[in-house]
Amino acid sequence: MTTAAVETKKLTLVQAVTDGLRTMMRESEEVIVLGEDVGRNGGVFRATDGLMDEFGEKRIIDTPLAESGIIGTSIGLAMNGFRPVAEMQFLGFIYPAFNQIMTHASRIRARTLGAFTVPMVIRAPFGAGVRAPEIHSDSVEALFTHMPGIKVVVPSNAYDAKGLLIASIEDPDPVLFLEPMRCYRSSKMDVPEGKYTVEIGKGSVLKEGEHVTLLTYGAMVDTALKAAEEAEKQGVSTEVIDLRTLYPLDKDLIAQSVQKTGRVVIVHEASSTGGLGDTLVSLINDTSFLYMKAPVERVTGFDTPVPMFALEDHYLPDAARVTSAIHKVINF
Repeated sequence: MTTAAVETKKLTLVQAVTDGLRTMMRESEEVIVLGEDVGRNGGVFRATDGLMDEFGEKRIIDTPLAESGIIGTSIGLAMNGFRPVAEMQFLGFIYPAFNQIMTHASRIRARTLGAFTVPMVIRAPFGAGVRAPEIHSDSVEALFTHMPGIKVVVPSNAYDAKGLLIASIEDPDPVLFLEPMRCYRSSKMDVPEGKYTVEIGKGSVLKEGEHVTLLTYGAMVDTALKAAEEAEKQGVSTEVIDLRTLYPLDKDLIAQSVQKTGRVVIVHEASSTGGLGDTLVSLINDTSFLYMKAPVERVTGFDTPVPMFALEDHYLPDAARVTSAIHKVINF
């Protein structure tokens, strides 16, 4: 029995986002896009470039500069049969909408005892390393993983971006879809044409290893892989897991890897205090404490606002810092 070859095309991450939006908008008129400059300008990063020409201004909606209004409108649309995809120009601009997300979007299902759901996606570029002013570079994903009722997704490559975006649009509940800016055009990969999904809540083992588990996501995936490659040269076999979904976490995958290696390094560019690393350490203690051969190491951003311009390079975890943490858990 032969299987027909799947047609693919090489896309960057941001092109994969555009392709995912186009795929779902062609499939269903319930899918609409709204946000600041998403129409004629195609968005700050051109993620919606060309969509207004194909779908018109009634489905690609340029909004005022009013994040709370964008999210509040999207909640109403989602409760009434639409599947809105709302764009925040940057994750750091989401704070005016925080009230709408936390008091309404994430709670409508519970508040109405399931009578209403909120099938909406909030897209937001995030992260440092592109020389943007500091509020444009925030990584505050942990503010949202703390609230039940909203899923948080972070692709690190083009294939996952399209598949996770389609899965997010089809999800019956709100999804915060975070797009690492540094990955937007950093590489291309083969992406299937047409519709496919990557399951929300499932991580991915990017590199198998025996001695140390590296847990990471977003733009830090590339950093972790470089560190793992360097550690390999020094005789340390490192397993690299791209979490892909930050809430709900793939607890089984994490526990399986940690129990195999007994050593863990967590890497994220968000500040350390209150970051996702805290949740991961708690999960490891709950599931795998007796398997541990060394305390968990975290390599993170500092507990400061993201500094501007060249100081970003000092703020962000790099392969050298991660490699040092790998050797620390090995030599404990």
